[in-house]
Amino acid sequence: MSAAHRDSEQKPQRLHTPQWVSLVSGGIAGAVEATITYPFEYSKTRVQLLDNSAIKTSNPLRLISQVAKQEGLGALYTGCSTLVIGTAAKAAVRFLSYDTIRNSLADDRGVLSPARGILAGMTAGAVESVLAVTPTERIKTALIDDAKGARQFKSSLHATKVLVQRHGITELYRGLVSTAMKQSATSAVRMGTYNVLKEALKSRGIKTNVVTTFGTGALAGVVTVYATQPFDTIKTRAQGVQGATIGEASRSVIRDYGIRGFWKGSSMRLGRLLLSGGIVFSVYEEVSAILSPSTHR
Repeated sequence: MSAAHRDSEQKPQRLHTPQWVSLVSGGIAGAVEATITYPFEYSKTRVQLLDNSAIKTSNPLRLISQVAKQEGLGALYTGCSTLVIGTAAKAAVRFLSYDTIRNSLADDRGVLSPARGILAGMTAGAVESVLAVTPTERIKTALIDDAKGARQFKSSLHATKVLVQRHGITELYRGLVSTAMKQSATSAVRMGTYNVLKEALKSRGIKTNVVTTFGTGALAGVVTVYATQPFDTIKTRAQGVQGATIGEASRSVIRDYGIRGFWKGSSMRLGRLLLSGGIVFSVYEEVSAILSPSTHR
C-alpha cells in the first residue's frame, strides 16, 4: 500500500452540504419559523414604534391578548405574508451563504473555529440584508406602523406600490445600513453561538437530535436578543412609515425612552427568537438530513 493511499485513509473526509440543499432547507425552515412566531414579531415592532393607541403594555402576551380582543385575531398577522416570504428568502440566503463560507473556512475535520464561525455568520447576515431583508422589513414595519392610525395601506403589495410611487424604488431600501448592521450582528452572534454549542456537544460525544438541536438553537436565540437588541430598535425606528436616518432614529429612542429604550421590545423579541432559534435550526437540520443524508451522518 502506497504512503499516499495510507494518508488518504487516515485523513478524515470533509462532508460539504450541497448548496441547493442549504438553499431549500433554509427557505423551508424560515417559512415555518416565521409563520409560528409572527405574533411576537408584531408585538415587538408595535412596542418599538411610539404607540399612540389605547393599548399600553410592554408585556408581549398581554399585548397580543389585547390586540386580539380589540382589533381582532387577524390584526396580529398584519404584514405576516411579507415577513413569511422575506424570512423564507433571508433564511435561504443566510444558510446558503453561511454553509458556503463554512465549507471554505472549516478545517480538514469539517470543524469551524469560534472566530471563523462568527465571521461566516457576519458575512451571511450582510448578504441577506441586501438581497432579502431590507425590502421586506421596510414593508412589514410600515404596515404595522400604519395599522395604528390612518390605515392608508390595504395590503403588502399596496404598501409597496404606494411607497415606490411616492419616493421611488430606493424607498424599499430605507434603513439599509441599520438593517445590515442588525443582520450582520444578529447572524454573527446567532450562527457563531450555535456553531460553538454544536461543536461542544460533539466533543462530549453527545449525539444531535431534534431535542438537542432545538435546545441549542433556542439558547443561541437568547444570547442573540440581548447582544443585538439596540440594532433592531434603531432599524425599526428607521423603517417606520415616515422613515428616519440612523442618527434621527437613535435620538428619537433616547428622547422617548432614554438609553434603556434601545432594549425596548427585547422581551417580545426574546419570545420570538427563543422559539425561532429552536425551530429554524431543527427544521433546517431535519430537512437537510432528508435531502442529503450523506452529509448528516
